Amino acid sequence: MSTRIAIVLAWTAALGAAMFLLAPLLVIAAASFSPTPVFDLPIGGASLRWYERIGRMDGFWPALGLSLQIAALSTAISLVFGTLAAIAITQRRLPGSDMLATALTSPLMMPGLVLGIALLQYFRALGLGNAWTALLLAHLVVTLPYIARTMIAGLARFDFTLVEAARTLGCTYPGAILRAMVPALAPSFLTAGLFAFLASFDNYPVSIFLTDVRAKTLPIKMLQYIEEAPDPTLAALSTLILLATVILLILSDRLVGLHRMAGTAE
Repeated sequence: MSTRIAIVLAWTAALGAAMFLLAPLLVIAAASFSPTPVFDLPIGGASLRWYERIGRMDGFWPALGLSLQIAALSTAISLVFGTLAAIAITQRRLPGSDMLATALTSPLMMPGLVLGIALLQYFRALGLGNAWTALLLAHLVVTLPYIARTMIAGLARFDFTLVEAARTLGCTYPGAILRAMVPALAPSFLTAGLFAFLASFDNYPVSIFLTDVRAKTLPIKMLQYIEEAPDPTLAALSTLILLATVILLILSDRLVGLHRMAGTAE
């Protein structure tokens, strides 16, 4: 009897937590179909006027393009260097590997505003005035911890003797990495890349200190827009971003499986 009560309580808590997390997303998706110029639920009828208005937002396309460029480039660079650092750390061929692992993931534990102010002062001291370059370097600081943390966890379960076995069969070291390590760590690469891309794409607290008039990322532009015209256009844009994220998760599930990405596979 007590076991059943515990199971019921656990399921109730799980469903309550899921509803608490999903409710704001459902509300913003519903508000995007509001026919009125305020954030109302479309009780009296639905409209697509705010979706049609997204493309006419002032500076929307340059901001979207800049966010995609920075997110894609920072993720790709972090995947290379984060994976190499994770290999060195898990193989423990460097002195102070544990300290290096902590240093690589430390930006995850720092408030974003503190990180943004620190990077602003650092870039000014270096004389770096180009906003695009500053954003890319700053987003490397944002994305690298996600990559390093995920790859260290993935490589901790990888059998490196497979690489040596591939080399004894005639593969070069890069060839052995590509043939033995990359397929085995595909879920880790995908998980790390997905989290890093999303963390960069919607980053606000670091980007706000590094943008200028000509280079604004999409989150900065959205904040500026809601101050000037608080209508449901941003709800429609947020719903599209949410839909794109869901599509990415579905594609990831088809490629490697969400249970493998979450690390719950047996």
